[in-house]
Amino acid sequence: MRGTVLCESDARMALAEPVSSVAYCNSALQGSCEVAGEDVLLNSSPRTAEPHNSEPGEDSKIEGYQVNSLGPKASSSPGSSMWTTRRDGEVKLRMEEKGPGSEAPKTVHQLLEESVNKYSDYYALASKKNGKWIKLTYKMYYNECWKAAKSFLKLGLERFHGVGILGFNSAEWFIADIGAILAGGFAVGIYTTNSPEACHYVAENCSANVIVVENHKQLQKILEIEHRLPHLKAIVQYGEEIKEQRPKLYSWRQFMELGMDVPDERLREIIATQKPNQCCTLIYTSGTTGQPKGVMLSHDNLTWTAAVATRFIMLRDARDKQEEVVSYLPLSHIAAQMCDIWAAMTLGVQVYFAQPDALKGSLVETLREVRPTAFLGVPRVWEKMEEKMKSVGMKASALRRKVAAWAKGVGLQTNLKKMDGLSQEPVNFRLARQLVYRKVRKAIGLDRCTKCYTGAAPITRETLEFFLSLNIPVLELYGMSESSGPHTISLPHAFKLGSCGKELSGCYTLIHKPDKDGIGEICFSGRHVFMGYLNMEDKTKEAIDQDGWLHSGDLGKHDKDGFLFITGRIKELIITAGGENIPPVPIEDAVKNAVPIISNAMLVGDKAKFLSMLLTLKCVVDAETGEPGDDLAPEALEFCQRLGSKATKVSEIISSKDKAIYTAIQKGISSVNEGAVSNAQKVQKWVLLEKDFSVFGGELGPTMKLKRPVVAQKYRDQIAQFYTDTETPSGEPSSRP
Repeated sequence: MRGTVLCESDARMALAEPVSSVAYCNSALQGSCEVAGEDVLLNSSPRTAEPHNSEPGEDSKIEGYQVNSLGPKASSSPGSSMWTTRRDGEVKLRMEEKGPGSEAPKTVHQLLEESVNKYSDYYALASKKNGKWIKLTYKMYYNECWKAAKSFLKLGLERFHGVGILGFNSAEWFIADIGAILAGGFAVGIYTTNSPEACHYVAENCSANVIVVENHKQLQKILEIEHRLPHLKAIVQYGEEIKEQRPKLYSWRQFMELGMDVPDERLREIIATQKPNQCCTLIYTSGTTGQPKGVMLSHDNLTWTAAVATRFIMLRDARDKQEEVVSYLPLSHIAAQMCDIWAAMTLGVQVYFAQPDALKGSLVETLREVRPTAFLGVPRVWEKMEEKMKSVGMKASALRRKVAAWAKGVGLQTNLKKMDGLSQEPVNFRLARQLVYRKVRKAIGLDRCTKCYTGAAPITRETLEFFLSLNIPVLELYGMSESSGPHTISLPHAFKLGSCGKELSGCYTLIHKPDKDGIGEICFSGRHVFMGYLNMEDKTKEAIDQDGWLHSGDLGKHDKDGFLFITGRIKELIITAGGENIPPVPIEDAVKNAVPIISNAMLVGDKAKFLSMLLTLKCVVDAETGEPGDDLAPEALEFCQRLGSKATKVSEIISSKDKAIYTAIQKGISSVNEGAVSNAQKVQKWVLLEKDFSVFGGELGPTMKLKRPVVAQKYRDQIAQFYTDTETPSGEPSSRP
């Protein structure tokens, strides 16, 4: 039965409402209506639900009527749990009786074997060496993974122990990852930006037997901590030749030859012991609020999620038409891993590896050369593209700028109407496509791309509208490491600006403890939900409740059409002295939108009488180190010139308290305040900081998420200064140099 609440009797059946108007949301509700054997209390407000704390089997109620709970059924061997923190633990798979949740579970090896059988001679991986693309077919890919697995066994990789991988995306990264899993270990990505201490935490936590590094720079981090890693048996280096020979240090070539005398039968025996409900991969959270947690993902988490996600976004099977993607986002993050490794393997996608300096400027060159058919970028990637395109646009002739402005106006209006269901394309839109849109797409290498996605962090409406105006819909998706990546995805024919789309088929959303506006904590269920945090029982119990729901920590709501909107994070909520709960991101985004020179904004005011804001300006960033400089970025310079300011550096604006710029910032913040829902949500004071936030400075995480506790600590004196006055400000916001 689809799209309805299943009730306990015919009499109650008559009272059931469609899913679109009751508490529980699933993009394609199919199968059993049971959540781990317990009920869910359905609220009368649209698309909201609260876990029911009564005993299993007790009925839930909705306006006096009893109904069964909705959601997936968890089933496996008796006595097994839906979560575990043990490295060798097994979980109860959340199987359903029909629909996507009922599909037979499979291991990584089964997926790989299916893939090589279907796509044997299709190209799988492409790496650029000395100006030429070196390609591996799926058959070659499989054989390399098999060889790597035998070499890991030769090095003494133990069952359920880690293989750390520290380096930029490459064929070797993929092969090490899959080889580790086939050999019975855990694949463990380590962020290339990690310090030696951060690398030690991950390697020790996963009991790494082997660490694979890209180059000499990354090798030095491991050598510094090697003596504190009792489980470590070997280090393998793949990206460049080893500069200095050491015991237990192998080049990639040496490593791949190590397992030649290991019998295939030995590896087959290990593969035969692997089960879909066992852990095979660890994803370490970026640790924005404490030590990273090792997210345990099972074989089924990876293989099932890849299958439902690729089907949901309608990627094509290689035997029909091969999709091509560029791999450049950190593979230690679940988004890149799910897209580049698991989804690609599922459909026979060809993966091209970008250059290691992709995020420092070479990405667009690779995109132009490869012309991918699908592309995922974190918000900062899209913002950088936007900034570069605006910078180039400024140098164009007056006529070109006029044509571009006309085309963007037409593009935005037409696409907004399309979003609302109007499919007709006006003549001027078709003309603009010929004159502008096609040229822009070609210039950034997205002329063949039918699916442009963004995820991993919030993106501003301004950036979304910029690309929409150029007929490039950038579609939002949402999920987390703990949900094996995607939970909701927008589609080219079904998206709304500011929404993260709708649930994948077989995935379920519950809005926990909704307020009067329907906003509550977003909770997930489905076969994509992780196993638990390695060796962290308390943290796992915080994340997965007794009914099996994964609590995301994010706040959100569904609209009447079932689109999910994220409104903030529970831990980010600012609770003022007056007791008002304020999500900071919408206010921060509004300020950045109102004042184009602003790069980053962070709202403060927890337990205070009013809100204040830390602001940074757009500046030139060192391409090598990622350190923000003092020189203003081109678009910031243009902003200054428009206002009559001669400033060229951040320090000049701050030291002189540049009247034109400060007035413009105050004007922008005042306009944001005019739209505030209450006085408590108005920004009363602000300050410009001398340095922009960055990964280099520690204010941003690897996926460009703002580390609020770090910023609050780093700028505690400036924040304290906001509140030294005893009186609450009124009227216009005030600034400080």
